[in-house]
Amino acid sequence: MSTPMEVTLQNPRDADISNQQDGVVEASAPLPPPTPPPPPVLSECKVLVSVEACLKPSSTARIDDVRAAIERMLENRNLSYVDGPIPVPLDDPFLTENVERICIGDTDEWVQNHEVLLFWQVKPVVHVFQLSEEGPCEDLSGDGQLSTFNEWILPAREFDGMWESLIFESGLKQRLLRYAASALLFTEKGVDPFLVSWNRIILLHGPPGTGKTSLCKALAQKLSIRFNYRYPQCQLVEVNAHSLFSKWFSESGKLVAKLFQKIQEMVEEENNLVFVLIDEVESLAAARKAALSGSEPSDSIRVVNALLTQMDKLKSSPNVIILTTSNITAAIDIAFVDRADIKAYVGPPTLQARYEILRSCLQELIRKAILSSFQDCDNLILPNYTSMKEKLNMPAATQEVQTPFHLSKQLLEAAEACEGLSGRALRKLPFLAHAAVSDPYNCDPSRFLRTMIDTAKRELSELHD
Repeated sequence: MSTPMEVTLQNPRDADISNQQDGVVEASAPLPPPTPPPPPVLSECKVLVSVEACLKPSSTARIDDVRAAIERMLENRNLSYVDGPIPVPLDDPFLTENVERICIGDTDEWVQNHEVLLFWQVKPVVHVFQLSEEGPCEDLSGDGQLSTFNEWILPAREFDGMWESLIFESGLKQRLLRYAASALLFTEKGVDPFLVSWNRIILLHGPPGTGKTSLCKALAQKLSIRFNYRYPQCQLVEVNAHSLFSKWFSESGKLVAKLFQKIQEMVEEENNLVFVLIDEVESLAAARKAALSGSEPSDSIRVVNALLTQMDKLKSSPNVIILTTSNITAAIDIAFVDRADIKAYVGPPTLQARYEILRSCLQELIRKAILSSFQDCDNLILPNYTSMKEKLNMPAATQEVQTPFHLSKQLLEAAEACEGLSGRALRKLPFLAHAAVSDPYNCDPSRFLRTMIDTAKRELSELHD
């Protein structure tokens, strides 16, 4: 990966000297006192910001050439840095021919009080990638059994945009990104695993519908983009846990070993980064203590033993990360839980997360002209949760009466009415609300939000019943 560039500003004192030379300050006049230098923190310790560039499917340009062109573009344009897309420059034929989009990420946790990062505060790190169009590939056993896993080449078109659409408590996604970066760095630098131990295993647990599986897939996609300079090939292997249980006694443990033997063959290629996703891992790593106390055959114990043994073997492979999810953490064997480096709870969405999820849904319906009968609807941008709360805290006389603020207040009411719904249910709610309106082809956002509040109350009542 190319070294992140640094951008510096002209020293204000240099500007004073040039003004003197132009005659603004007379030669005989006393010089003004020197301007104190700015605080050195931001200029000496710049913020690393990821700039991701997606190549067009038809592009055959070298990644290094595209990266260099984007770095030149960033250096020549004094941009401010906030999360989101930036336009591909039309005056650069090379970029317009090869680049589908450019997006900035990872600025949110650094930006406070709605200030933006200026170009001289930032070290942009450019990642160039091209999406795979192949789709999932099943492992067909040929003996009539279910496929043991699905495989994707990453980054995949199927997961494009998934990372940005997921909204969790502050810091969760950054925590996972930084964990993976540290795990790969420790391996690359050859840190002695007997002195410092890490297993490259992530366990996300929490109630159903909170986005755990989607977060695992989105994380694998994002890491395949961020680390393509080191691993030009990336694969996601989604294990079908139910296919690993055989009707024949003692066969399940052998099926687990056979699956991980295939994964071991994938990781033997040093330039290949492999992500192994085991959804509902409690079905494979059920607590052995519970099995021993029951009257069932000990096949489940053999499965757990095989799984732990195979994971310990993969620990010696530097280019594999295991992603697991569970709805019932207490049912997982303690030996597996202990092996996980990160055990992150993914709970129901908070009020802020519910607001942001519904805001993204409403913006999409406006963008697609589903809600298009409202004046200036096409250009309507709703404020985020923090901006909206700040405006609500202002005195009533100074609050805006404009359309975005009025709708954001309604959106907050909808988010409050949705307490108790999962993230999955929240994403379906706008569709259900639209299906409930009397005239689906002529619905303004305000009326739609009122219908969505009624729909949320109905969904919650049915959920509680």
